[in-house]
Order: sequence, then C-alpha cells, then structure tokens
Amino acid sequence: MKTIHTLILTLFISASIFAQKYDREKIKALKIAHITEQLDLTETEAQKFWPIYNANEDAENELRESSTNRRKDKKPEELSESEAKSLLLAMEKMEKRKVELHSKMLNELFEILPAKKIIKLYQAERSFRQKIFDEYKKRHSKE
Repeated sequence: MKTIHTLILTLFISASIFAQKYDREKIKALKIAHITEQLDLTETEAQKFWPIYNANEDAENELRESSTNRRKDKKPEELSESEAKSLLLAMEKMEKRKVELHSKMLNELFEILPAKKIIKLYQAERSFRQKIFDEYKKRHSKE
C-alpha cells in the first residue's frame, strides 16, 4: 500500500514539473512571436537579433535563479547581522551584473538595429509582461 502511495505521489510530482516546464516553453514561444510581430524585423535583422537576445535572456535567467536560490528559505529574523549583510551585498552584486548584461545587450543591438526598433523591443517586452499578468489575474480570479 505504501508503495502505491509513493508511486502516485511521484507521478503527481512528475506531472507538475512537466506542466511547469511546458508552461515556460509555451510562454517563451508566445513571447518570441509577440516580439517578432511588434519589431517587424527584416530577415537579416532577425538572424542577428535573436542570438543576442536569447543569450541575454539566458544570462538573466541564470542570474535570477542564482538570486532566488541564494535568498530561498532565508527569513530575516533568522539571519545573523553578518549573514544579512553578506546577503545584501550579494544581491547588490547581482543587480550590478544585471545592469552590465543589459548594457552589453544594448550596445550589441545598436550595431544591428535602428534605435527606434530597440525602443519598440522594450515596449514589446513590457506589453507582453502585461498580457501575461492580465491572463494570470483572469485565470486566478475564477478560482
């Protein structure tokens, strides 16, 4: 009986993890489609743009995961003063790294896209985040 419960629990956990990964991939595909539509990139621009953009996204995701793992399960009231200070300095270092990544991407984009399209990129990212947030609110307001 215990084995059956363990098996069922394992199946539910596996399904949950798969669903989360599928959702992330689906959202990424939707984001790519949204940005592509909004920027109206030429074929040449797209060939140069997407490797730069994807590399930046991957680096930011790694940074975000690292930051989350560092802060995970750390309650301020349980930290010593030196641990809290160390955590804050690490968070500041990650924020600086995020700015460096953004600046690097911007400089690379200046070489391949007109400034107006780069502004459109920021607007497209913002409008996509808003769409995702609105969809999330809509789905969770019914529950």
